[in-house]
Amino acid sequence: MNKRWILLIVVLVFTITGCTRYLSDEDNKRVVNPETGQSLPSNILCLPTDPKLIEIYEQQADTNNLEFNLEDLPKCSNIRLFDSNNYSGLWAQLFVIPLAWAIGGIASLVQNYGIAVMIMGILIRVVLMPLSIKTMKQSANMKKAQPELTALEKKYKDKKDSESMMRKSQEMMMIYKKYNISPIGSCLMAFIQLPLFLAFLEAINRTPAIFEERLLTFQLGTTPLVGIQTHGNYLYLIVIVLIIVTTYISFKFNMNTMGNPSQQKQMKFMTNFMLVFISIASFSLPTAIGLYWTATNGFMVIQNLIIKKVRKT
Repeated sequence: MNKRWILLIVVLVFTITGCTRYLSDEDNKRVVNPETGQSLPSNILCLPTDPKLIEIYEQQADTNNLEFNLEDLPKCSNIRLFDSNNYSGLWAQLFVIPLAWAIGGIASLVQNYGIAVMIMGILIRVVLMPLSIKTMKQSANMKKAQPELTALEKKYKDKKDSESMMRKSQEMMMIYKKYNISPIGSCLMAFIQLPLFLAFLEAINRTPAIFEERLLTFQLGTTPLVGIQTHGNYLYLIVIVLIIVTTYISFKFNMNTMGNPSQQKQMKFMTNFMLVFISIASFSLPTAIGLYWTATNGFMVIQNLIIKKVRKT
């Protein structure tokens, strides 16, 4: 299996789980908000406003050895950057807290955390746009170079000695240079966006105000499964459909940039696998994360279509 797709699976798994720690009861089971079905984080960044949630955290304080006192936590609208008294760890200080602070700032302007989450996700994609464009150019150049790379593979198919392998590597680098291809260029985007996305989703998980918010008929902390089963709100199916459709279109576009049939076949298999994985996971993802996922995927699709159209003109 191509290392790129292994990395993609790892990114997805870590994106969904993140570095958030969760409350657990005496039987070592996660403590769940009965209203939303959300597993409650134990390392929240700010104070919940829901009295029921505050009561749950107070009850679980001794069992979970919380690193904070509830009364010392700021309101979610007043998260403080680089506050070593309440937040520990370099990862949180440099990535998670600034993103939570930024989401809170946007929410204060638009008066809704759901909209703020989507805007912040899109802003991250805007910041990464130069790298996205560079990655797309690399894929296009690789597609142009594919016939020569295929011929090179056939030329050295039965030559396994070290001298032949050295010549093959030299000729391959000449092809890469001819088409302006960087061997690590295609992986650069994944390595840069990984910590940003993990920090973004951890910021969402650790900010109670996000999960206490509503957007239209959706409660942001409620998972679609709970929304349908417990509250009978089948509109949560819209969130699932949007996640799957935008992800499929995004993957479909990437598959069309593959240079040879074997790569396209591999991409098709990975696309189907990821769609099944995401379809199952989307039922248990809080709606806030579903909105983020949809907004960023939708932005990527529009961005790719615009870049593709500009190239043709």
